[in-house]
Amino acid sequence: MTTPYEPGDGGSDPGLSAITSERRQLINLAYRLLGSLADAEDVVQETYARWYSMTRRQQEAIESPGAWLTKVAGRICLDLLGSARVRRESYVGEWIPEPIPDRAEWGGGRSADIAVDPADRVTLDESINMAFLVVLESMTPAERVAFILHDVFRYPFADVAEIVGRTPVACRQLATSARRRIRESRAAVPPAARQARVVRDFKQAWEAKDIDALIGLLAPDATATADGGGRAQAALHPVEGGERLARVMVEFGRRAPELTLLERTVNGQPGLVAQQDGVTVMVMAFEVVEDRIKHIWAVRNPEKLRPWTTGSAGDMTDVI
Repeated sequence: MTTPYEPGDGGSDPGLSAITSERRQLINLAYRLLGSLADAEDVVQETYARWYSMTRRQQEAIESPGAWLTKVAGRICLDLLGSARVRRESYVGEWIPEPIPDRAEWGGGRSADIAVDPADRVTLDESINMAFLVVLESMTPAERVAFILHDVFRYPFADVAEIVGRTPVACRQLATSARRRIRESRAAVPPAARQARVVRDFKQAWEAKDIDALIGLLAPDATATADGGGRAQAALHPVEGGERLARVMVEFGRRAPELTLLERTVNGQPGLVAQQDGVTVMVMAFEVVEDRIKHIWAVRNPEKLRPWTTGSAGDMTDVI
């Protein structure tokens, strides 16, 4: 199996070379496959545990440690995706992928001087925005793995076949099916500056409890989905309709007047973070279509807000 991300020399220890060169790649892959940073970290730990369970001679016999690690991580993710469907049947309310921040905004902007590699930005903006991840959730595990490995990480179908356990032709068909789902759900995305303006206007209208302004910013068929996971208060079902959603948002604001809203980048796009007494209690991602908000994803489950808490930024360096 070949890999576009060959590990560097890194000295005589092939395990050290694999860790220093491939950990970030594996975290990025596993997060996109699973929609959960915590699960992605577990996958990488299990992958390296399997690497170190081998003898030194077995490690040295592997021509490309990076390719071996990717294959193992991909197979672990494939197994987890199958079991995740069962776990989510018992999940309280709606399940939303775990939101991640922009590293330049961690800790309230304390790391704003960190430079972001343009190559990282390309994959960040396109393959981890919330709308994209939500569509991935509608795919079968095999479709998701084949599509992410081939279309996002550029692995040839011969290599994908080794992970999925199907023929290269079958993997090509899986990716085609997944690509069709993405294409059918994708709307024209406005430039980031226009999205940010819409989100900012929404924030100001929400703070002012201006129902008319909110209705004007929401698409008539706008939908809001909340994820409390049974650990925080949240609607168990999506709220549909722009006017109804506007009224729900105003009522929510009246019940929680102590909330502070902050403009932040959520999964590569303009979003909002709600804090109470300096603690993040909700992260909101938006889909903006033709300068109106089409969908809102509000994550309130505290287990999914770990990357947004003070002091956790260091854990995120491998993601973006």
